[in-house]
Amino acid sequence: MKDNVKPSSLGWPDEIFQVIKSNGIRQVSYVPDSGHARLIDRVRADKSMRAIPLTTEEEGVALAVGAWLGGEKSVLLMQSSGAGNCINMLGMVNECRVPLLTLVTMRGHWGEFNPWQVPMSQATVPSLEAIGVVVHKVDRAADIGETVSAAARLAFSTFRMVAVLISQRVIGAKQFK
Repeated sequence: MKDNVKPSSLGWPDEIFQVIKSNGIRQVSYVPDSGHARLIDRVRADKSMRAIPLTTEEEGVALAVGAWLGGEKSVLLMQSSGAGNCINMLGMVNECRVPLLTLVTMRGHWGEFNPWQVPMSQATVPSLEAIGVVVHKVDRAADIGETVSAAARLAFSTFRMVAVLISQRVIGAKQFK
């Protein structure tokens, strides 16, 4: 399953959880995000994994470096609005060639209601790519398991930073009335 994750009847957060487990990722850091809520709940319920809440996304970058230096794999969950917070830290990770896998739920496009989310949404891909992150975008839930599996393999086999950007088409646009 590790290398050939097939779309299934599971929801996309459950597919990601299976990929994380099959890749031996034990530490999952996150800034609370409703887009990742199901995945975070699954990690919290698994005694072999550690769910680590953060106050800011760049703490998750530092945690990933520490986990790797300590012999463990981790994944950073964040929203696109937090990607900009990590740019300076990502420069260090790039220079040191520490693998980093991050799963980013996108805001600011596809039915967004909050104008504050739009600028960082537009800057996420160019900013991440400029600092050396390999970016994979996912616009269909059926592609998530396979994409996260390929991203994990790329990150941990080649010591690269890899981000999977999960579209609002997949997570659903938030609606406040």
